[in-house]
Amino acid sequence: MKITVLGCGALGQIWLSALIRMGHDVQGWLKVFAPHFRFQVVSPEQDSFSHTLSVNDSHKLQQCELLLVTLKAQQLPSGLLPLISLLPKKCPIILMHNGLGVVDELPQLTQPLCHAVTTQAAYRTPTATFHKGWGFTQLGPLNSAAASLSDLAKILHQALPDVAWYDDIKTSAWKKLAVNAVINPLTVKYHCQNGQLMDVLSEVTLLCREIALVMNREGIHTDDSQLFESVVNVIQATAGNYSSMLQDIQAQRSTEVDYITGYLLKRARCFGLNLPQHTALYQWIKQQESDYASDTLRTTLPSSW
Repeated sequence: MKITVLGCGALGQIWLSALIRMGHDVQGWLKVFAPHFRFQVVSPEQDSFSHTLSVNDSHKLQQCELLLVTLKAQQLPSGLLPLISLLPKKCPIILMHNGLGVVDELPQLTQPLCHAVTTQAAYRTPTATFHKGWGFTQLGPLNSAAASLSDLAKILHQALPDVAWYDDIKTSAWKKLAVNAVINPLTVKYHCQNGQLMDVLSEVTLLCREIALVMNREGIHTDDSQLFESVVNVIQATAGNYSSMLQDIQAQRSTEVDYITGYLLKRARCFGLNLPQHTALYQWIKQQESDYASDTLRTTLPSSW
């Protein structure tokens, strides 16, 4: 299959490596053109895979059969839109990012559009990208053109399991947003690893209570105790990790907070709900961003993609 991966950061690289090893015709797409892209991926079992592949080949993009977008939410519109005119009209696009609300910023696309919610995780060092552990990817349609593309889940599953198709991807995305909206901002507030949030479970409880109010108004039936259990399970399973939001703050990059907590607050306002705990955390993160971007947040794409 002819596949282009837009976004060659840590997550993009583990998918690139997996798809290449399955024999697909794969290219990467970088912000800044380069003749070739060389990278190394280390699996959770410590197996090492080195690759050199072509990038930013417009001819390949015109023949593309799948565009996998692994950019962060805030990078996605400016990264994706310049490619749309070159992409075949029937080429599926998979958006793999945290948060919600990005689709609202995109024009109506003729291409089949899917959203992938994944717990696959990786981090980069100057010499290699490390796949931290095997995760689970939920894939589903965002428009009617993608409704019958469940075979895409099988293709991705063969490369980097586990992958499953969900007709109701909205529910999966909201559950992932709920976890991110608790863990990520709190790790920034306390400048800590995920596991240290076990010391502030009273705050976790309050945040889950507010999220449950919004999710139920969205038609997603849950309660604060279910959300609390889900969040605590992730905290414990990723105890030694530093959240992506904290890493962005430490690197003085713009975060995904507008598409996580910001989107939650936007939906809450639509229902006339007040979320004081999440509002305070959102303001905290935005203040951290403003400390290294004095007038306006940077709108250019980080060089990492």
